[in-house]
Parts: sequence; structure tokens; C-alpha cells
Amino acid sequence: MSEKINAEDILNNIVGTLADKKQKPGSFFGEDTSSSVTTQFNFNRLFGRQKPVHHILGGGKSADVLLWRNKKISASFLTAATVVWVLFEWLNYHFLTLVGFALVLGMIAQFLWSNFSGMINRSPSKVPRLVLPKDLFVNIAVSIGAEINRGLAFVQDVACEGNVKQFLVVVVSLWIAAVIGSWCNFLTVVYIGFVAAHTLPVLYERYEDQVDNFVYQVLGQLQHNYRKLDTGVLSKIPSAKLNWKKYE
Repeated sequence: MSEKINAEDILNNIVGTLADKKQKPGSFFGEDTSSSVTTQFNFNRLFGRQKPVHHILGGGKSADVLLWRNKKISASFLTAATVVWVLFEWLNYHFLTLVGFALVLGMIAQFLWSNFSGMINRSPSKVPRLVLPKDLFVNIAVSIGAEINRGLAFVQDVACEGNVKQFLVVVVSLWIAAVIGSWCNFLTVVYIGFVAAHTLPVLYERYEDQVDNFVYQVLGQLQHNYRKLDTGVLSKIPSAKLNWKKYE
């Protein structure tokens, strides 16, 4: 009888231990193994990110649009931007002309609605009116102003800190942006950025591993070329602040 009880106790202990292991996955391998796997996973992600693309883009409705969670809404935004770009760039319409045509069409539609709705229906229906929210343009202006101030603060910090290497990198980047701007106008640049924002994130989310491997190869080659440039040229440039002193 005692042998049966001991056997049952041992079996119960084994089952309880296995249940505890199931509640804590990864305890079979230890904490070091799980942390090393997590570290390796984060290292292979682009720039060592730990959050999904949707969370990095804000995690709200804007991220849903950029990642095509709702294909109809995303396609509508992209189509509207394409139509605006075609009207201004290919058909050479002007903003005032489009506003005038839009107002004329809206007035004609409201006129027909208000005068002929009583003929179709027994009681005339109420004509819908377009009213923009009061805070719409204020919020847009605040957001744009905040981004402009952030960019100005960055440029002025680079100019005033005295780091010559960083200063040269920013100057060259702005010069490249100016050259690209000479090839096309501001609207085309904005349209290209809009299309890139609506295509690159969803493509990256779909082909994440392939893009990460390719980017790390490109970054490795750029770092190799930068080391050569740093050794030959940049290392000879003083990185400290330039102190101007008057000598009598």
C-alpha cells in the first residue's frame, strides 16, 4: 500500500512540475537563451527596432492608411493625390481655376437640388451644406509650424555646436536636396513623398526580412567607404569648436 502511495505521489509531482513548465515557456532553456534570441532578433531588425511597423507609424488611423489596412481608404487617398498632381502638372491647371470650377459645380448642384427636389418628392428635401470645422486650419498650422521649428532648431544646432564633420554632412545633404529640387518643382517632390509614404511602409512590412538584409549590406559598404574617407580626409579636420581669439 505504501509503495502505491509513493508511486502516486511521485507521478503527481511530475505532472505538477510539467504544468509549471508550461505556464513559464522558455524556462527549460533558461533566461540567458531567451534573452540571447531576443537580442539576435532585435539586431537583425532594421536599426535594431523592437516594435512593429504599425506601432512605429503611430498605431492609429494614419498608420492603418499607410499600411493599407483598409484598401478602399488608402486607394482613395492615393488616387486623390494622383488626380491633383495630374491636374496641376500635366494639364497645367491653376489653383484658383480649380477652386472656381469646384465652387461653380457645387452651386449648380445645390441649386438643382433645392429647386427640383420638390418635383420628385412630395416634400422638398434639405440641401446638404459643407461646413469646415473651426479648429481644422488651426491644427494644421500648429502641426506645420512645430515641424518647421524642429527642422530650424536642428539646422541651427548643427551650425552652432562646432562639429565640423556633422556640419559638412548636413551641408552636403541640403545641397543634394537643392539639386533634386532644381529637377522638379515643389508639388512633384511632395507627390513623390506622398506616394513613397503610401507604398514603402507596406512593402517593407511584407518583405521585412529581405529588406533588412539588403539594407545592412548597403550600410556595411557605406561604413567601409566612410572609414576610408575618414582616414584620408575627415580625420585631418579638427572636430572641436573653432575659437576665435584676438592677438595683440
